[in-house]
Amino acid sequence: MKISYRPRGVCSRLMEIEIEDDKIRDVKVTGGCDGNLKGISKLLVGMDVDDAIERMQGIRCGFKNTSCPDQLAIALSEYRKDHA
Repeated sequence: MKISYRPRGVCSRLMEIEIEDDKIRDVKVTGGCDGNLKGISKLLVGMDVDDAIERMQGIRCGFKNTSCPDQLAIALSEYRKDHA
């Protein structure tokens, strides 16, 4: 299943996440800090959805109340609500 998420409060504009059997298969982020997000995306591949949420939830970027990893966790949490 492929999900698309429009993050809020961060520089990135779109997050596309592919999930299969509750494992993250691919992550693409448009906008934001290119190198960091490519690194995060590669680290997430193969990770269980719940593990990824737990690791990224609540991370802040500077003085912002959220971050791109936190927004990815929110996107995955929304997926989890629909596919529990």
